[in-house]
Amino acid sequence: MSRRRNFLVGDQQQVEVGGDGLFLIAGPCVVESRDSALRHAAAVSEICRRTGVGVIFKSSFDKANRTSGSSFRGPGADEGLRILAEVRKESGLPILTDVHETSQVTAASEVADVLQIPALLSRQTDLIAAAAASGKAVNIKKGQFSAPWDMEHVVAKAESAGGERIILTERGTSFGYGNLVNDFRSLEIMKELRVPVVFDATHSVQLPSAGDGVSAGERRYAAPLARAAVAVGVDGVFMEVHEDPDSALSDGPNSIKLDDLQSMLDSLRAIDDAARASR
Repeated sequence: MSRRRNFLVGDQQQVEVGGDGLFLIAGPCVVESRDSALRHAAAVSEICRRTGVGVIFKSSFDKANRTSGSSFRGPGADEGLRILAEVRKESGLPILTDVHETSQVTAASEVADVLQIPALLSRQTDLIAAAAASGKAVNIKKGQFSAPWDMEHVVAKAESAGGERIILTERGTSFGYGNLVNDFRSLEIMKELRVPVVFDATHSVQLPSAGDGVSAGERRYAAPLARAAVAVGVDGVFMEVHEDPDSALSDGPNSIKLDDLQSMLDSLRAIDDAARASR
């Protein structure tokens, strides 16, 4: 089966998805503040400019799937989307953000270039259809409970609603309680669905609900897993980055330190170049 043609996202700075080069989705897990979002976007943009990797800036205005009801969720839709709109304008980067309910799609699509369906919601037909019908690119994360071949039906849902720019992201599979594993056969299987495939390096090392009312994580494994996925042949890598992961308000234990991003991208680009040359 032939692969779907690559596509572009963004306006001021366009990023090619599924083309001849690796692309990145990166940013803090959640919008912590206006200043934080602008600062992280500027830093990510500069690092990716130096490494020659196209980047889509990722941050969530609301994290509705936290372990505890008392955990920080973000500034909410109104304020969060206002901040992300400013980030898009000031940095020029394309924006990706999560939508958790169909009621969020219209407002989010006015700001974001890519709407993301969280892994835990990857079976929500109405949400997938609404996101696809928005005309925006849609990144659908494979559920931790899903087999890679099940994503054929998820792609079909999006396509039946008019979706033409669909991305699938692997983020690990549940392995008992509080742990995830990666089967890299999943990447090859999803590539057969004719859509760009992304590997989520940081959520793959998350330990769901393994802390005291929070998720833990093992960020030291994110880089080697990302290198392995790029060697397999993914189109892009997703990673949450933060200037100080230990003080991040969400997903800190599995986030990449911003200072480590450039060296990580340099190694991923070298592997990607070698992998593409051997195909």
